[in-house]
Amino acid sequence: MKRFAMSTPLRVGALVAAGLLAGCTSVNIDQALQQTNQATPEFTQGQLELSRSAEQRQARQALSEKLLAKPLSMTDAVQLALANSATVQSLLAASWADMAAASQTGRIANPVFSFERTRIGDEIELARSLSFGLLELLTLLQRQALAQDRLAQARTRLSTQVVEQVSQVRQAWVRAVAAQQTAQYAAQVNRAAQASAELAKRMQQAGNFSKLERARQHAFYADAVAQLALAQHAAAATREALVRALGLDDAQAARLQLPERLPDLPAVPRVVTAPDSQALAQRLDVQLARQQLDAVARAQGLGSLGSLVDVELGLRHDTVSDQASGSSASRNGYGLAIRLPLFDGGGHQRAALDAQSLLAVNRLEATVRDASSQLREAWSAYRTTHDLARHYRDEIVPLRKTMAEENLLRYNGMLIGVFELLADTREQIGSVIAAINAEQQFWLADAALSAALIGSPMVADAPTMARPSGAGSSAGGH
Repeated sequence: MKRFAMSTPLRVGALVAAGLLAGCTSVNIDQALQQTNQATPEFTQGQLELSRSAEQRQARQALSEKLLAKPLSMTDAVQLALANSATVQSLLAASWADMAAASQTGRIANPVFSFERTRIGDEIELARSLSFGLLELLTLLQRQALAQDRLAQARTRLSTQVVEQVSQVRQAWVRAVAAQQTAQYAAQVNRAAQASAELAKRMQQAGNFSKLERARQHAFYADAVAQLALAQHAAAATREALVRALGLDDAQAARLQLPERLPDLPAVPRVVTAPDSQALAQRLDVQLARQQLDAVARAQGLGSLGSLVDVELGLRHDTVSDQASGSSASRNGYGLAIRLPLFDGGGHQRAALDAQSLLAVNRLEATVRDASSQLREAWSAYRTTHDLARHYRDEIVPLRKTMAEENLLRYNGMLIGVFELLADTREQIGSVIAAINAEQQFWLADAALSAALIGSPMVADAPTMARPSGAGSSAGGH
């Protein structure tokens, strides 16, 4: 190794390098969460927080208890999930880890200090060397920029995951409330069918009803029993799904109260215009795809250079002491270590970088193309379910109510029998259950549309028209 006295510029260069290393990208999770709150105010209401202290956990617990003390609205359900759910907290902690890992890519490996002591007769040689990757140091600014790109991706992914989590909570709340409401009406259908079956049994015993007519009424009752059991299970299952989404423990789950019914339909549906290029660029999925492309493009240059050459620089300081004469001398120098690309020229690595770049380009193009289509689909589902729910509310349910009132008058006038009246009651209740299903589909589509607008599309069920329970049943007899 060639040795010479270390000059002042070399010492200064080492200090500058140390200063650059100290100024690498850092992670501030609180600032990242604040940015997420600002980017998704409709979803977080500014309440997103990673609890790391006892005071924060106590505050979350107090808020959870306050929300559980009353029937839980959809907005309250979101706040409760953000404050109480361990799943949300683990999501935030995982995002913090991702950000720290992204930031770590902006640093170079720590320098290696080595010490050697050699004795030859009366002569003692002390060798001290400090070595580090020269190529990593020369590309430090580019690595820090790449770390910033990856850090931006981690922040965007955090916002996307939060939107998905909140949307899932909203939909779980809608399903739980609708299932509870449906189970209540299914119990009414069951009671009406039970009364009809019991009356048919007594009339057969009195000789006023045939075996076929009684069997028909009992079949209605048997079907109502099955429907009630399914409705009760659906209410229990959707409630437990909501409990999991909210992150409730057993004691909290026992205190969970749900509203008696879904919210009223909005008087006027949303107005969503066709997105322009600027609006599409603000979507989370498009932002993430563009950030991935930028990061891949930046990483490609560094990766191509690293696949060709790797240089290590070492600074050395030796001290030689002669114990016989009592004299000593110092020697300074440097060394360069270069990895020679004899067996691996880096061709496969560069090919992988090219493939990743092509992948990122096409992923961005596919995301942009899909964005408008996803929004149109979500908007169609929203308007269809809104119109369908309003149709049930304004047309079908009032018509069934009018028919029930008229049939009651006819029954009082002895124009129809009790079985026709009970059958009409079942059909009226069945139309109400169908209306509840239509309202449920609307609020599910509303949550999906909100997610699609910000750029986190959800897979939503296609709108369907529920068959009212009891529809098509015959009167049976007088």
